[in-house]
Amino acid sequence: MEHVWIPMSDGAKLAATIWLPVDAGDKPVPAILEYIPYRKNDFTAIRDSARHPYFAGHGYASIRVDIRGSGDSDGILVDEYLKQEQDDALEVFNWIVQQPWASGSIGMIGKSWGGFNGLQVAARQHPALKTIITIDSTDDRYADDVHYRGGTVMASDMLWWSSTMFVYNARPQDPEIVGESWKENWLDRLENTPPLVEEWMRHQRRDDYWKHGSICEDYSDIKIPVFAVSGWQDGYTNAVFRLLEHLPKESKGLIGPWAHDYPEVATPEPAIGFLQECVRWWDHWLKGIDTGIMEEPKLTSWIQDSELPKVTYDERPGKWVGDASWPSENVQEKALWLANNKLTETRVNEGTTSIPSVQEHGFYTGVFCPFGQPGDLPGDQRLENGKAVVFTSETFEESTVLLGQPVLYAEVSSDQENALIAVRLCDKAPTGESTLISWGMLNLTHRNSHEHPETLVPGEKYKVAVELDVLGQQIEEGHQLEVAIAPTTWPQAWPSAKPVTLTLHAGQDTKLVLPVRTPQQEDEDCGKFGPPETAPVMEIEVLREEKRTREIRHDLINGVWKLEDFSDEGERKLLHNGVEHGSINYNTFKIKENEPLSAHVQCEWELKVGRGDWQTKLVSVSEMTSDESLFYLINTLTAYEGEQEIFHKTWKTEIPRDFI
Repeated sequence: MEHVWIPMSDGAKLAATIWLPVDAGDKPVPAILEYIPYRKNDFTAIRDSARHPYFAGHGYASIRVDIRGSGDSDGILVDEYLKQEQDDALEVFNWIVQQPWASGSIGMIGKSWGGFNGLQVAARQHPALKTIITIDSTDDRYADDVHYRGGTVMASDMLWWSSTMFVYNARPQDPEIVGESWKENWLDRLENTPPLVEEWMRHQRRDDYWKHGSICEDYSDIKIPVFAVSGWQDGYTNAVFRLLEHLPKESKGLIGPWAHDYPEVATPEPAIGFLQECVRWWDHWLKGIDTGIMEEPKLTSWIQDSELPKVTYDERPGKWVGDASWPSENVQEKALWLANNKLTETRVNEGTTSIPSVQEHGFYTGVFCPFGQPGDLPGDQRLENGKAVVFTSETFEESTVLLGQPVLYAEVSSDQENALIAVRLCDKAPTGESTLISWGMLNLTHRNSHEHPETLVPGEKYKVAVELDVLGQQIEEGHQLEVAIAPTTWPQAWPSAKPVTLTLHAGQDTKLVLPVRTPQQEDEDCGKFGPPETAPVMEIEVLREEKRTREIRHDLINGVWKLEDFSDEGERKLLHNGVEHGSINYNTFKIKENEPLSAHVQCEWELKVGRGDWQTKLVSVSEMTSDESLFYLINTLTAYEGEQEIFHKTWKTEIPRDFI
């Protein structure tokens, strides 16, 4: 059922596509909702054509809705995860249960944005929503998302993600669907679609803006079981562990080696028959069928073998393991103390280590949230270790499995009132190669609270905890661990306004705590997944092939380092509706040696959508810089109908630095 309009109580309409079993009119079925802003008629049409018919073919009404202000739905999308978005979802539920093909039970599924709002809508406790599957999502919009991490501005993603949604949200409706009003509506979207980075940068600490939509504020709001899924290459794996610890006991987790994608199509291998697992989950919770899924481990994880560093992996060898609970009785903490450039099992009580700023530290640590594109992953960390201070363990005498979250506890002092600490955890091979396996960072003014930062007193000692990303990693016999510490990590974190030197103080409060897992006999029975599904997808014509380049340039004369990230996502024509769409994205991250205020990010987009004689193009340029007291944001949007420019606007904003 294409181009279905779902009415809202305020008169707006949301655009939906619905796939139904052929006999749903006679035998009502449960419904599955995917609710995202990424345009069902073009941008996600190919993936939708494989996933939703699969669910319908297994006895479900599978419903794909563009949220208000996206695709052909009415309105303007002015920010992420607004209350309006949740309210509309509840009205969609009300509409679904009134349809003749609906049994009255509903599940939600979504990746990234759809995983986020699945959790948020579940917290609203609509009686028809019985369960959700959340993929690559977060429970914490401030501390664990693309805007801020550890109280630092995510320079790598803050502007890039805003520039992405800036141009995505400004795309027009389809005149074949909405009629002549498309042009007036498009001009309205162009004029009133804001650059989201301005609002995000106005909230540099954890205030009510970020608490909204962060279900970690009160996990008890979610009363239904949740199936939480992610991958070790994804940027949103940490949340799986927190969700399993705090949500209803029937909830389950699955973590593979994957990047930011659905596990049946994700890289690196092994991909799995994930849609089969979804149907097993739906059948249990929406149809009351015993599929055996609830007898399986609460958390199923892929433990990765040690591998030499590559910026792209086609496969990550390893093994599936299962834990009946989380926190798991199979995981125990192990401490290694830091002193004299060593990680030791014996505590060292004296000594200091000076850690100076190197502004170009971080260029080889990969992207925050890989989508599986070539070149996204960290390179050999020997390229970074000379720009940080490294602490190295003894050689491991036996293979050791790490599963969970490493934490660096440290007693530190700073020579500046504002500073950050960045930590990398690496697996060092006997031949010297260093593979990044986890990392984390902390704005030291946020050491006690992300909501109430406190200035540092230069020279004063502080006890801090730096949470690193979760991992599932085997450290092989003969390997070593490395902990690399620096007060900079560009372009992951926006640099402190002044060059910083940290001092690390050895003692009982300066240690790395690792989550060491003991193998279990039951692990042999884990991960009996089917092969990835081969559902048919719609026919397309490729108009332009994809292309990706990612290059680091060093101007030796002027001391300037620059990362150039270019992604031509190609252009294609959907043969069933004639829609053509494509995009090109170019991002640059630049900094000068010894000059933190030289940090500069620029993100450019060109995006097309059209059909036949109707052709539209959007071009955007977004820029972010700073001085000691202010951030400077410039966003420009230009729109074309055919070859004619019909819109051009520039937004310029200055925002004070707030303990950043």
